[in-house]
Amino acid sequence: MKGFTKWLIRHRALVIVVCLLLMIPSVLGMAATKTKYDLLYYLPQDLETVKGQEILLEDFGKGAFSLLVTEGLTPVEQADLEDSLKNVPHVETVLGYESMTRGALPAEILPDSVREAFSRGDARLTAVFFDTSSSAEETMEAIRDIRGLAGEKAFVSGLSAVVTDTKQLVEEQETVYVAIAVALCAVVLTITMDSFLLPLIFLCCIGVSILYNLGSNYFLGEISYITKAVAAVLQLGVTLDYSIFLWNSYKEQKTLTDNKDEAMTRAVGLTFSSIIGSSLTTVAGFVSICFMSFTLGRDLGIVMSKGVVMGVLGTVILLPCAIRMLDGAIEKTSHKPVLPDVGGISRFVVRHYKALCVVLALMLVPAFYGYGNVNVYYDMSKVMPQNLLSVIANKKLKETFDMSTTHLLLVDSDVSQRDARDMAEEMKKVDGVKSVVGIDSLLGADIPESIIPEDILSNLKSGRYQLMLINSEYVISSDEVNAQIDSLNEILKKYDEGGMLIGEAPCTKDLIACTDHDFTVVTMISMIAIFVIILLVQKSLSLPVLLVGMIELAIAANLCVPYYFHQELPFVGPILISTIQLGATVDYAILMTTRYKRNRLAGKEKAQAVQEALASAAQSVLVSGMGFFAATYGVGLYSNVDIISSMCRLIARGALWSVAVVLLLLPAMLLLLDKIIVHTTFDMKSAR
Repeated sequence: MKGFTKWLIRHRALVIVVCLLLMIPSVLGMAATKTKYDLLYYLPQDLETVKGQEILLEDFGKGAFSLLVTEGLTPVEQADLEDSLKNVPHVETVLGYESMTRGALPAEILPDSVREAFSRGDARLTAVFFDTSSSAEETMEAIRDIRGLAGEKAFVSGLSAVVTDTKQLVEEQETVYVAIAVALCAVVLTITMDSFLLPLIFLCCIGVSILYNLGSNYFLGEISYITKAVAAVLQLGVTLDYSIFLWNSYKEQKTLTDNKDEAMTRAVGLTFSSIIGSSLTTVAGFVSICFMSFTLGRDLGIVMSKGVVMGVLGTVILLPCAIRMLDGAIEKTSHKPVLPDVGGISRFVVRHYKALCVVLALMLVPAFYGYGNVNVYYDMSKVMPQNLLSVIANKKLKETFDMSTTHLLLVDSDVSQRDARDMAEEMKKVDGVKSVVGIDSLLGADIPESIIPEDILSNLKSGRYQLMLINSEYVISSDEVNAQIDSLNEILKKYDEGGMLIGEAPCTKDLIACTDHDFTVVTMISMIAIFVIILLVQKSLSLPVLLVGMIELAIAANLCVPYYFHQELPFVGPILISTIQLGATVDYAILMTTRYKRNRLAGKEKAQAVQEALASAAQSVLVSGMGFFAATYGVGLYSNVDIISSMCRLIARGALWSVAVVLLLLPAMLLLLDKIIVHTTFDMKSAR
């Protein structure tokens, strides 16, 4: 490492040029990386609901679908609109009252229930199927075309419309997220560092590492919009302190040698050793979410693990060269740090450690109870601003037709016409079902399928399956709709064991089951992985338990806040936050404990060892925590996409909770458990 670093410093201009040139393929790779906006895409592929979506596309040529509500159109205008919709690229089928009855089916043969399903006063309902998936670019373009054709008297509802609006909104805000994070981090660094130029150097070097990370996503093929939106902000937050470590080490080495190149070489070696352990715990946290069956976790976990590695490489390769290149300018712009001395915290903690241990004990029950009972939601439309076109359309569908969602039913084509009608009649009696529309429900009793024109029949019946639509008044992810899905499946299996109930609500029900399982699995994996890392680094049986336990308390304190303030979180929030906060902030606890151990091994009594450890580590912990907070909190306040806003606000608040726990409660526990720690730590025999 030393020889390599010497070569880097000696050829610093070349290194900087090469690093800047590598930004070109990174920008191209970032631009070529596709983005997924449909979170249901990340469900496990072996689920029946996912397989059913594939069958729908293969057998019927239908992927996504939307319901179009129109108001105030005459029958002729409605029919013309439905005809126009059929000409929109990637629209596979249009099923509407006018298009079915005009010259195809006599209106008088349709049951009243079917007429009511498609018509209420001057409002009409049209089902539009696409030949591409919900989040495909072609589907989103078709949604935009439909809105242009239909005008202000039409409302396009459904998941595909929500995905279309999500894409537009997130793309408009992504650049602002990064700008806010950079601006707030610059403020924190200006306050805490001793040069006005240093924040710019740090942020530029971290920005290059972020660009490398985002560019390398090209090899993944595509990433989720959540990952794309928060990756840069998170990478900035979790790797910022590596730059601070290098600068502090460089300043220390300059006091030991007059050769600045030699000082930087030593600083890089020392920094690399210290941040390897720090980055390992952070990577472990991100890797653990790759084990989610809901593969959004793998998407974010891979990207952020790469980001941490890129951050480490940027710190030991590009940043030393940049600092040495601009050393003179840094000295000319030096100033006294604004952050006041925080040594008083150590005296307070040592003096009142017993009271702080009582505070910790009192926190446990309410914190972990709220953490275990936090309310989450799964309805994708809730993550969006309520003034978006898709959200307004979903409300219009509910108000006008008393419908909140539509299920799709795939039934074997061999099921007899009579059985299909009987099944539909049973399903209509299930609570919350407004209508059941299929080939046989379009016909009255004893009317054969042969009278239905082939162009309509082929839309609802293939060689293997017949397609039915079930309109429900219940909201996606609610207990009512999940019970309804169970009842409908029970009826379906009675008539067709291989039949499938699919659509957004059944997929969301599977999503709930997946993420409930994922929360337990991911939490355990992250805790075990970080426990093992601390065990190996600290050579102790007690310290891994203490350090992981303290950060878990900070996580519980963070996630219990929404419970006690009666707030709902998007479903991925608790899973991702519990691992990100653990992996990213357990470093604060490791830093504190390492300095405590060093003082005890130097022969100091426990009170003195803890007080000096806290006094020396407090500023580093505060600066790191403030940087993490700054990188995420502003984005949380600005974003009106709730899944992004909630995540960033939780991460920001989690950073503050971790700082508070490490600076106040961990030192108190080190004092209380000193004897146990000394006797269960391999390399502390001399302190016994």
